[in-house]
Amino acid sequence: MTQGIHAEGKTSAVGFVKRLMVGRSLASDKAEHQLLPKVLALPVFASDQLSSVAYATEEMMLVLLLAGAASLWMLTPLAIGVALLLAIVIVSYRQTVRAYPRGGGSYIVARENLGTIAGLTAAAAILISYVLTVSVSVTAGAIAVTSAVPDLVDQKVLLAISFVGLITVANLRGAKEAGKLFAIPTYGFVAIVGFTLFWGLVRCLGSECPEAATADAPIEATRSLSLFLVLRAFSSGATALTGVEAIADGVQAFRRPQARNAAATLAVMGAMSIPMFLGISFLTRALGVRITEEVAGAKSVLAQIGETVFSGGAMFLVLQLFTALILILAANTAYQDFPRLSSILAGDRFMPSQFRNRGNRLVFSNGIVVLSLLAALLVQLFDGNLTRLIQLYVVGVFTAITLSQAGMIRRWFRLRLPNWQRQAAINVVGASVTGLVLIIVLVTRFTLGAWMVVVAVPWVVAALFSVHRHYERVAVLLRAGNLAAHTEGRSTFVPLVNDLGPQTIDAISYLRAIRPERCHPLFVGHAERFDEVRASWRQIAPRLGDLTDLSGAGVGTLKKELRRIRGGREEFLAVIVPERIRGGLLAGLVLGRRWLLVKTALLFEPGTVVVDVPLIPSERAPTGVPLEPARSVVIIPVSSVHDATVRAVIFGKSLHPTSIEAICFQIDPRETESLSRDWHERELDVTLVFVEAPFRDLGPPLLAEIRRHTEHADTIVTVVLPEMIPRHWWENLLHNQTGLFFKRLLLFEPQVVLASVPFHLREPEVPQGSVVRAG
Repeated sequence: MTQGIHAEGKTSAVGFVKRLMVGRSLASDKAEHQLLPKVLALPVFASDQLSSVAYATEEMMLVLLLAGAASLWMLTPLAIGVALLLAIVIVSYRQTVRAYPRGGGSYIVARENLGTIAGLTAAAAILISYVLTVSVSVTAGAIAVTSAVPDLVDQKVLLAISFVGLITVANLRGAKEAGKLFAIPTYGFVAIVGFTLFWGLVRCLGSECPEAATADAPIEATRSLSLFLVLRAFSSGATALTGVEAIADGVQAFRRPQARNAAATLAVMGAMSIPMFLGISFLTRALGVRITEEVAGAKSVLAQIGETVFSGGAMFLVLQLFTALILILAANTAYQDFPRLSSILAGDRFMPSQFRNRGNRLVFSNGIVVLSLLAALLVQLFDGNLTRLIQLYVVGVFTAITLSQAGMIRRWFRLRLPNWQRQAAINVVGASVTGLVLIIVLVTRFTLGAWMVVVAVPWVVAALFSVHRHYERVAVLLRAGNLAAHTEGRSTFVPLVNDLGPQTIDAISYLRAIRPERCHPLFVGHAERFDEVRASWRQIAPRLGDLTDLSGAGVGTLKKELRRIRGGREEFLAVIVPERIRGGLLAGLVLGRRWLLVKTALLFEPGTVVVDVPLIPSERAPTGVPLEPARSVVIIPVSSVHDATVRAVIFGKSLHPTSIEAICFQIDPRETESLSRDWHERELDVTLVFVEAPFRDLGPPLLAEIRRHTEHADTIVTVVLPEMIPRHWWENLLHNQTGLFFKRLLLFEPQVVLASVPFHLREPEVPQGSVVRAG
């Protein structure tokens, strides 16, 4: 392999922009410093619940006005009922966070006490609710902006999606950063709403209440005031409860003592939101505020209250500014809990393992990005219609809350801890009321869109179960112990020869370094050049066998020839793919698409190992005479010990390298201890090296380990990657993400060869001579 130039110390443009937007990476040992004090936890976790008061009264009025203005007398008793319900649920969740200080909320409570199906139902419902939380919040925020600037009404959807992008970036910077950023808008909203309600009350007590501009708006009754309509209005007002679940899901984000701080934050949240909700409902009636579907898109109830109380002017604009901010930032609650709950589900093997990964700022960045994409899609599909989105919103919330309360009841009766009767009674009341509300919501909103959530929850539960079954099956296959580490692997090498250009000369140099015992070169270039290339091949590589003519062969023909060469023997068939990389990654994919298709197809061939020998621009092109590197080093990245790892080790040893080592990246000390123990139990006779990765970015430590060897011009490094080959295409999303990252990273690294060792999950290969263990 030829000598290359290391591009060390350089930061890519993408990396610079990422650091500018997200910030510098935080080391894993800084996680404790990212825990939130109560003063920051409140804006992070309670912004959704606090913001609900900005539109909960409005949603009740929209329903009641279907029966005409005379029905608005019901607004006050309904508001009191919703406030009592909110108080009950908050008290209940204070018990939940004390009982389950590790977080997980309704999923953990329901799964532990009611079973897996109940737990996954709660998880599916709350995940859907978090997506809707973002969609509803940014849409409500966009409406608040258009209430102050009516000219922007036509840009409502674009505004909402822009808000999604801004909140995404803020949360990718870390929970503590988000808390600091959102603290002023959250506390500012509470202060300005409190002042608005106080000033409105003073004006009403001191003289006649001012009338809202819409007080005399003609309202045509289209329905009679029936029990069904009242219950529907109550269920609409129950949107004030959205966000209560969030603190129970994110207990682990609080400073220690976590449970006590979470319970205290819940109490403060209730003390803020309940008076605000009741005050808005009271002033709505006192000022004669009216709202219809047509008006709702332009000026909200809270906006009309502010405009009436302050007679327009600067304070009204301040109220609108903070209302818009809190409505937008309410989405932050979901950004904290959707990724966190997804990571818990991934830890239990119900979601892809990628959701467990922490990003640069110690947040679950994959969950944040997925949540953003789903929420933006939902806003677009519903054209930013807040009322239509809210119809879907409450079903998931009350499903999760009811299952959580029922789970707590079961827990108290099961454990019978001190004072369990009193605590169980609180949860019985909570479960009964929220269960009743859930029934009301389903009955009154089913045809208005709630049916979508009812249909979606079972589908999500089925998807979670499907992921779990796959991971369980894979775990059984990987832990079968069918491969013995002392097995001597045998490999037949099959270089694919297109011509005798620099990349082929480079591949010959690699073959000379590993000195293969069996080699079957295949010519896959143009037929008219075969004789010329074969004659030159005999001179340049006489010890690597004679060329077999497969001129212009497609993937199908190539596979047939490889099966003929292998002949059913249980050994490795290492296909050497020489390719010349031009330009960056995108240019390499376009210009080298033929080899990309070949490599991808061969990974699905039993017993085949794909060895990619890239010649990159920074390497000195061979002069036409193959060189022979003095040292051949094999590095095998591993994350756990199983049959796929052992298979990769067996292949690595079959290359007869000068030096071979397996490297494990130290991210979680507990996982490191477990892997070290498993390594010795499997009697693997390859040195296991632990490499520190304090920032969870595996690229720099891997490159540092490789460059420790390639700093010598006469050394070539083969990186052997164990790779899972699932039965179905969608299962690829659950595996090999780290392997793909390594491939992309090392494709442009000088003096490095990539060997993908597939482990087929349909029919795992067992090389000849391996010992089958009882399992």
